[in-house]
Amino acid sequence: MKKIMIDIDDVISDYSGYLGLVNEFLKTDYKIEDVRGYYIQDLVPENQKEDFIQFFVTQNIYDHSSIFPDCIEIIKKLNERYDVYICSAYVFRDNLEYSADSLKYKFQFLTKNLPFLDPHNFMFLTKKEILNCDIKIDDKIENLRNAETKLLFNAYHNQSISEEELKAQNVIRINNWLEIAQILLNEEIN
Repeated sequence: MKKIMIDIDDVISDYSGYLGLVNEFLKTDYKIEDVRGYYIQDLVPENQKEDFIQFFVTQNIYDHSSIFPDCIEIIKKLNERYDVYICSAYVFRDNLEYSADSLKYKFQFLTKNLPFLDPHNFMFLTKKEILNCDIKIDDKIENLRNAETKLLFNAYHNQSISEEELKAQNVIRINNWLEIAQILLNEEIN
């Protein structure tokens, strides 16, 4: 059976939790279009960063996030045809101690929302490029290395990657879970 690696953040769950916490803390109304890099927390002014981090580490990001439409149903179907592994980075750049809580929250999110998956197939590491899988689905292009089929989930931070660069790296950009079903399950998009 082929092995498939699926990322959590910005692939299964969307960015809304992080952006919502930034907006709650700053009392702003930022939209995802306002984010200029990978890290949403970079919207927080430097003089408020430490206070934001103290606020953030008291939160479970997944209590504030949404799951992409069709995701759960399609992962369930993928699990019938593939060995499905969920792989997610958990190290929090701005507060390494929070990483332990991040790991716990990710595990709880997965067992709650994907109870049909074997928890032994959950992997938490930052350098996903070291994993060899037949298929990888991720929002960071470097995490797709060492896969035959590379699906880049379209996200706010990977918009600038050109079609030429994707083609050169044999990467397919996907916009939603229905497109994943079409590619990996041969199911037509409704």
